[in-house]
Amino acid sequence: MTAPASRPAGSHPAAPAPDADGLAASGRQVFAIEAQALEAVGARVGEAFAQACRRILACPGRVVCTGMGKSGHVARKIAATLASTGTPAFFVHPGEAGHGDLGMITDADVVLALSYSGESDEVLMLLPALRRQGNAVIAMTGRPQSSLGREADVHLDVSVPAEACPLHLAPTSSTTASLAMGDALAVALLEARGFTADDFARSHPAGSLGRRLLLHITDVMHGGEDLPQVGQDASVAEALVEMSRKRLGMTAVAAADGRLAGIFTDGDLRRALDRGIDVRQARIAEVMTRNPRTIDAGQMAAEAAHLMERHQINGLVVVDADGRAVGALNIHDLLRARVV
Repeated sequence: MTAPASRPAGSHPAAPAPDADGLAASGRQVFAIEAQALEAVGARVGEAFAQACRRILACPGRVVCTGMGKSGHVARKIAATLASTGTPAFFVHPGEAGHGDLGMITDADVVLALSYSGESDEVLMLLPALRRQGNAVIAMTGRPQSSLGREADVHLDVSVPAEACPLHLAPTSSTTASLAMGDALAVALLEARGFTADDFARSHPAGSLGRRLLLHITDVMHGGEDLPQVGQDASVAEALVEMSRKRLGMTAVAAADGRLAGIFTDGDLRRALDRGIDVRQARIAEVMTRNPRTIDAGQMAAEAAHLMERHQINGLVVVDADGRAVGALNIHDLLRARVV
């Protein structure tokens, strides 16, 4: 008789594959439970939250976030969010802190300690050293009467009615609540500091948002010798030569006083040919677009993208305060700069 094939230790018999409706129902249930948890925690945001914000705003150093396990992952994310929104912060692993990394925390710092039970040994063992150094401690727990909750200068209650895990074991609603509380702190501090979009971009120079917020028109436009421009008395043929040389699909047209009189584009050429214009004889003033859309040299590249999209055009002439053309750009310049 053949012995039954053995299964690896800890494995379970294969269960029937659940249907799509069952899986979707499980997912929706998690959203419902966690939404209730967030509503419960949000209702408790009050004086303690304001005290935590005031402690951080008065802090001459940084916010040191710490926590073990899932709370540690949340603490690391909170530190990143704070740092990117104007509140200097970093994460310290409590286990490593007990073996030397405590030296990273100065007496000017505020410590934000996360532990849902409030009894994490690795976090609690840091408290005596932090007290000796004079650090303020803000605790984020689900048990106000826990060891960490009682010892903290400020306690933020993130207790939830239930975890979304049906076994009531895996941190789910509780970590979501802690994460949301961290976001609430970051946003409240951002507003209190008057943090702006430009400030945000300076801490995100490599991202798409940074490019959109930091790039000016002057960073992407074609100026100087690369600016396609002809005089108002030029022929259409001369304008076409200028467009071919500068390869922007358009040329600015300057009046006698140097100010922008109009623009001539590939679209204007097609419309002129439809009307039977002789490009060798016609003057550019007869076929150019007068009063074209323009943009100021001091504006952001993202504003040029918005203007092009709103008016369904592919290029813009850049003008100075006197209305003279100083540059030109098209949608391809914005694409190359990854502004759009």
